Amino acid sequence: MNQTLHGSNIVSVKAHNLQAVLLSLLYEDNLSRTELAERINLSSTTITNLITELLKEGLVSESNSNDLESELNRPVGRPRTALCLEPNARFVIGVHVGVGTFRIALTNLRDVIIVSHKASFDLQENPLRVVDQIIASIETLISDSQTDRSLILGVGIGLSGLVDFKTGVNVFAPNLNWRQVPVKEVMTSQLGFPVVADNNVRCMALGEAYFGIGRELSSLAFVYGRIGVGAGFIYQGRVFRGSSMGAGEIGHTTLLLHGGELCRCGKTGCLETLVSETAFLYQAQEMSRLHPDGVLARVIKENPNQHMMSHIVESARQGDEFVQGMLADRAYYLGVALANMVNIYNPEMIILGGLFTQAGDYFINPLKKTVRKMSFGDLGKRVRIEATGFGWKAGVIGAAALALTHFFYQID
Repeated sequence: MNQTLHGSNIVSVKAHNLQAVLLSLLYEDNLSRTELAERINLSSTTITNLITELLKEGLVSESNSNDLESELNRPVGRPRTALCLEPNARFVIGVHVGVGTFRIALTNLRDVIIVSHKASFDLQENPLRVVDQIIASIETLISDSQTDRSLILGVGIGLSGLVDFKTGVNVFAPNLNWRQVPVKEVMTSQLGFPVVADNNVRCMALGEAYFGIGRELSSLAFVYGRIGVGAGFIYQGRVFRGSSMGAGEIGHTTLLLHGGELCRCGKTGCLETLVSETAFLYQAQEMSRLHPDGVLARVIKENPNQHMMSHIVESARQGDEFVQGMLADRAYYLGVALANMVNIYNPEMIILGGLFTQAGDYFINPLKKTVRKMSFGDLGKRVRIEATGFGWKAGVIGAAALALTHFFYQID
């Protein structure tokens, strides 16, 4: 095996120990120095030195314990002091770039959104002009929030399609018509902050792993659907990107071997052509045309200004059997793709985001049934399938998580 091995020096050992301390305090506040030393297997002297440094930087605070029970049981001596991460000691900026829209958020060290902003852009616009628009929006966000720039650690940006994590180049985003866009280079030079970029769904997976429902897990997959369909994989706290940074492009796995709609990637029969927002909208339009007296047609007529996905969801809730059948049919295709993922990757949890959570049980229940049926052995029964708890925030929280794990918790 051609494997590069690296030794450790005193600097990298210290960085590793700081990471252990910060992650411990991220997951649990009010730990004493003794408890912290026991949890991460470091000497009390090492812990004291690390905490002294973090206190000096304002990243950690300490106070006398208010836990009466622990105080009553404490041996005679110095009062127990509790250590806490100071969430607003530093900030990061997360940017989620979607199809025709982007969201920006300023978050603290716990990935809590302080302020956010959403804007749209023309898909025919030069990509570098869109990047300039994002930069201008970031500057406005910082100014409006009156945040001290010296407290901002950096920017994380989640991009569509293939992203070179090392260079920050958006290699190919078919849904945006972007190719070889040097996002990181441009943003770093103009903003003056360090920038890290990755695929947007991988960012969402990272957000769930460190700040969401996947915090107690060693492996998870995040599956997101909107105009495109993608997945992000986390194993033992780290993102799996693949040899060419293309891991997770499940939207371009072939589900229909013969025929099928032409995908934006240039192939036919892709999963994306079956379960993307475009596919749902087309199916809904056809059903309302074929059943002009049906529930869906009536809901559309009564609420002409609502988005079609809202019409689909409302019609399903009102008992439209054609819409419910369509949702179950589309869930089957995604279920097959996820069953294949379970067989290959075997994650503890699959988290659904975007489009796939809007229809609730009308979509998720038949999907789970297909995964259980199509997975090998009982793997499909063991995997948990949940909707993200972040909702529309999943993208910016994920992008901010990328910045936090890269610039503060030092995961990558």
